[in-house]
Amino acid sequence: MKATDNLQPTYGLRPRTYRTLFGLLAATGLRISEAIHLQVQDVDWAHGILTVRQTKFCKSRLVPLHPTTVAELRRYVEAQERQLGRRKDGAFFVSDGGKALPNRTVHNTFERLRTQLGWIARGGHASPRIHDFRHTFICRSLLESYRRNQSPDHIMDALSTYVGHVKVSDTYWYLTATPELMAVAAKKFAKFIEGGVR
Repeated sequence: MKATDNLQPTYGLRPRTYRTLFGLLAATGLRISEAIHLQVQDVDWAHGILTVRQTKFCKSRLVPLHPTTVAELRRYVEAQERQLGRRKDGAFFVSDGGKALPNRTVHNTFERLRTQLGWIARGGHASPRIHDFRHTFICRSLLESYRRNQSPDHIMDALSTYVGHVKVSDTYWYLTATPELMAVAAKKFAKFIEGGVR
């Protein structure tokens, strides 16, 4: 996210747009298509909720946001207003000219940042992808549930709804055997074997 500060023109809206966009993906696990199709009116500021409309499976859903995420979205809107004036409708994430961000442009920008940062793939893909924000969000959410001693089954049901999956099995597909997740799972399994609480 820090690298977005160097996007040209640095005095324009572009650095703030990409910082906020990539931050929202990391904080919510939204699909990139969902984020770039958000409209100004899809943000419920009073309750800190996004309305994600007609997504991949022609479903809409409400996505509650952490207060820090809401604060970042507000800062982005304030930056927009300074450059473009107050906007009551249209795309939430926009270019310096106030137009919706094209999907290909977002991917190209991510690829340039990835190259600049020297990121390398750790999984089954040639390079890190924007979609990996979603995978990471799901893995970290499950890891946090383990740390809080919450039932993984209940968390996966809620997480599946939150990220807009039709079936919970689709959410399980996103899980990756990260060292942190495997360490927690190993401790839980050891307790299970010893007859302790799962």
